[in-house]
Amino acid sequence: MKIKNIIFDFGGVLMDWNPRYFFKEYFKDNEKMEYFLENIAQSEWNEEQDRGRSLSEGTEIQIKKFPEWEKEIRAYYDNWTVMLKSDIPQNVEVLRKLRNTEYQVFGLTNWSAETFPYALENYDFFQIFDGKIVVSGIEKMIKPDPKIWHVLLERYHIHANESVFIDDNPKNIEMAQSLGFHTIHVLPDTDLEQELAGLGVKI
Repeated sequence: MKIKNIIFDFGGVLMDWNPRYFFKEYFKDNEKMEYFLENIAQSEWNEEQDRGRSLSEGTEIQIKKFPEWEKEIRAYYDNWTVMLKSDIPQNVEVLRKLRNTEYQVFGLTNWSAETFPYALENYDFFQIFDGKIVVSGIEKMIKPDPKIWHVLLERYHIHANESVFIDDNPKNIEMAQSLGFHTIHVLPDTDLEQELAGLGVKI
C-alpha cells in the first residue's frame, strides 16, 4: 500500500519540552527537582491536563494533596512557556520539506487545550499542518487510547495502512502499529528523513 499521509506527534518529535528547563534553575538542586517531578508534579498528573482537565483544576487538586509544595505546584503552569525550550530543528526541517510534496501532513498530540495555542502562535511551522491537528485536550482523550487515532482517521478520511505515525513514546508506537499504521519511533539520534525513506517516502 502506497503511503499518502505523515502524522506527527509534537513533544519530543518537533518540540523540545521538558519541565526541567524551568525547575533546574528554580530548585538549583537536582535531587530535589527530580523528587518533585517524580512524586508531586509527575507526568501522570500533567497528562490529565492533556486529557482536558483545566490547568487551574489540576493545580488545585495537587495543592490539596501536597499543600507544602503549593508554591512549586503553582510555578509549574505559570512558567510552562520556559519548559517549551525550542523546536527540534532537524525534524522540523523534514516537515518543511514535506510541504512541497504529494504527502498530506497531520498532527496528533497529547497537549493541553490551554497551552497549545502558545505553541501555535510562536512556531511558524505549525501552519504547514493547515489546521489538520488533533489535540488531546480538545478531544478529552489521550494517546495511547486507540479512540484518538480513530478521531484522526474519521475526521480527515484517511486510512491507517496509507499513513506513517511518528512519535517518541514507545506505548504510542505500539498502539499505532496495532491499528495498522506504519510507524517511526523517534529517539534523540533518529535520522527522520532516512527513516521515512526506508518506508518508501521520497522527500
